[in-house]
Amino acid sequence: MEPSNYRPEPKPDEPTPETPETQLSLKSEHGPVQFEHPEHPLHLKQHAPEKKATGLPAVLNSFYYSWSEAGLIRGTLPLLQLNQKNGFDCPGCAWPDPDGKRSAFDFCENGAKAVAHESDQRRLTADFFAKNSIAHLSRESDYWLEQQGRLTEPMVLRPGATHYKPISWDDAFALIAEELNGLDSPNEAAFYTSGKATNEAAFAYQLFVRQFGTNNLPDCSNMCHESSGAALSKVFGFGKGTVKLEDFKEAELVFVVGQNPGTNHPRQLTALQESKRHGARIISVNPLPETGLMSFMNPQEPSGMLGIATKLTDLFLQVKINGDVPLFKGLLKRLVEWEDEQPGSTLNWDYIHKHTTGIDELLADVRTANWDDIVAGSGISRDQIETAASWVKQSERIIICWCLGVTQHRNGTQNVQEMMNLLMLKGSIAKPGAGPCCVRGHSNVQGDRTMGVWERPKAEFLDKLAKAFSFEPPREHGADSQKTVLAMHEGRVKVLVSLGGNFLMALSDTRFTAEALQKTRLTVRIGTKLNRADLVTGRQSLILPCLGRTEEDLRPATPTQPARVQFTSTENSMGVVQWSTGRFAPASTELLGEPDIICRMANAVLGTRTTIDWLAWADEYDNIRDGIAKVIPGCENYNRDVRLPGGFYLPNPPRENRYPTPTGKALFTVNPLPRHQLQPGQLAMTTVRSHDQFNTTIYGLHDRYRGLHYERRVVMMHADDIKDRGLKPLQKVDVTSHFEDQQRTAHSFVVVEYPIPRGNAAMYYPEANVLIPIGSTDSVSNCPTFKHTVITVAPAKTVEL
Repeated sequence: MEPSNYRPEPKPDEPTPETPETQLSLKSEHGPVQFEHPEHPLHLKQHAPEKKATGLPAVLNSFYYSWSEAGLIRGTLPLLQLNQKNGFDCPGCAWPDPDGKRSAFDFCENGAKAVAHESDQRRLTADFFAKNSIAHLSRESDYWLEQQGRLTEPMVLRPGATHYKPISWDDAFALIAEELNGLDSPNEAAFYTSGKATNEAAFAYQLFVRQFGTNNLPDCSNMCHESSGAALSKVFGFGKGTVKLEDFKEAELVFVVGQNPGTNHPRQLTALQESKRHGARIISVNPLPETGLMSFMNPQEPSGMLGIATKLTDLFLQVKINGDVPLFKGLLKRLVEWEDEQPGSTLNWDYIHKHTTGIDELLADVRTANWDDIVAGSGISRDQIETAASWVKQSERIIICWCLGVTQHRNGTQNVQEMMNLLMLKGSIAKPGAGPCCVRGHSNVQGDRTMGVWERPKAEFLDKLAKAFSFEPPREHGADSQKTVLAMHEGRVKVLVSLGGNFLMALSDTRFTAEALQKTRLTVRIGTKLNRADLVTGRQSLILPCLGRTEEDLRPATPTQPARVQFTSTENSMGVVQWSTGRFAPASTELLGEPDIICRMANAVLGTRTTIDWLAWADEYDNIRDGIAKVIPGCENYNRDVRLPGGFYLPNPPRENRYPTPTGKALFTVNPLPRHQLQPGQLAMTTVRSHDQFNTTIYGLHDRYRGLHYERRVVMMHADDIKDRGLKPLQKVDVTSHFEDQQRTAHSFVVVEYPIPRGNAAMYYPEANVLIPIGSTDSVSNCPTFKHTVITVAPAKTVEL
């Protein structure tokens, strides 16, 4: 039975909707395919942004999504296991769970959507693919593709074929082995990882890839918090934040910078509420006045369900896009001015002298910084900076939380480093209620890096792999996500294997990325649902369907062993490793767990060239965890510790004032003010997520808190910027980006009046990715500049579809 919203292939005599092919489509031997979906902005409904987040509407929406996609029973029961100590880890964000007692309903609206998305009752069978060509499917929206249901069996797209067809697991692994072993060099393959992959999958994956002979391990970290890892590693010698969940109760001052927790990390609002109730002040720094930053109705409390909200933000600093270094330099400058006026009054010299280096260079930089440049660059008045600085001066226990609004800039690494300068001046490290809180986006993106998914592995890690598994790992650094796209476009990478995710839509420069994918010999994706990366493919393509977090990974009984359910583990953004086990029937008997797929793939590809019994690892995940115990610091008793209720903390040296830097001390850094020269008519554009999406996954067409419904192809602009360009609200426009001597145009968007700073604009990710050049990245981390692209907006001139 086809899904209720299934649309069959048009008959040959039916007209196909006309498309401006040069704008949206690419030619391939599988037929013309569209790398983006040109939905017309005709259905937009707008109302004023909401003033309070969560509460009863979030609860109702959670169950609406769960019941509409998974049904009453399948939609409810998994929610009772979500984030529980004997349940499964949320497949959404990486916000941590309480160490102690947990609520029976310890999930948020986005977590419920993620579970419902996975528990979908609809099925994509071989019959669906037989009726729908690649060309036809590519004309559907990304939302439509996700709504067709769960993948049920391996599928293959052969050279020149127009439709996917079924393939057995053994034949799929044999095809991968043939293509990989036929390459002239292992470096002609790349192996991408999504942040949803579990620790077992990630460890097995990177070990397989390195035994194959390459460090080409691009992953989603390259597109999000790579700048955070680069900055924290330079400053503290360790690439993770130091804050624990309990620290929010002891903080005196909390900064929330470049982040929209109400949509992207709703459970963080509970931690911020705890901070407020224990007397902390909250300063929110963001170009958009996000509802979740302002006030919170806790759905775990009767008052929250009745609409009574806790005011969260005490001071809202509405910075210009990429105004973070100027703002924090202004805070540093005012603190140093007070210290110069009255020595010993403001800075924590005990911490500075004992645990840091580089203070003289920092002081010289902030003393010579110009206040006019600071105010102009940040968009924040000197009075507001003075107020925020006075609160910093009064506080010793300071937490700074940040997310992608800070990192996805050409100077994203410097943004993070300047914030760390503030924490170190105040000694707000290695004490209760203080420290950096890097809010990771995907559920196990931090765990993947811990397990070795990194294109630039350290020598110490490779030495441990070599000793534990008796082989010589490749030492040459591999390609990150952006470099992988360039290598595919140039023909240097010919096979791409994706462990989850949507590589096409996650990357910047969508057309360029699509062209790169089409130049490969084989693309392979392991996933639960169809997405556009399955339609813009290499000469051959495989879809390998896997189990979701909610589903039971069962090993049937044998003559020598009883039936066994396998579990996996993840690491949250505060360094806690915990187990996760699905308890519900799989969507199909053909599905395999991610670690199972990877181990069988490794066995087929490596053959006798490996020292590992990969089939034994596939059959029993404890064997993988034994391997982890030999290599990963803090995991020496992994199989024992991961079974503890609530899991265990990994080592975090900066929490104990230990800094594995070359000097053994934390490093103050000097970070110049970014220079952005906008020409007349130009705007600085940032991408944002809607309330009905998680990364590239679109759950629906509503952005409830911002008051935008039924449409995603929008450009949010200040009312005066709309007027200055001779435009009107709700007018259709084309958007052109400007980078060096390059221009890219996104067609058929609609202008929306929104309270954003003048000279700035916001568009949804991934629809705006087509505007962001593949070469526009952070100078240190190579993270794409999703949060700062120069654009112009003009009345639409596209072909009507």
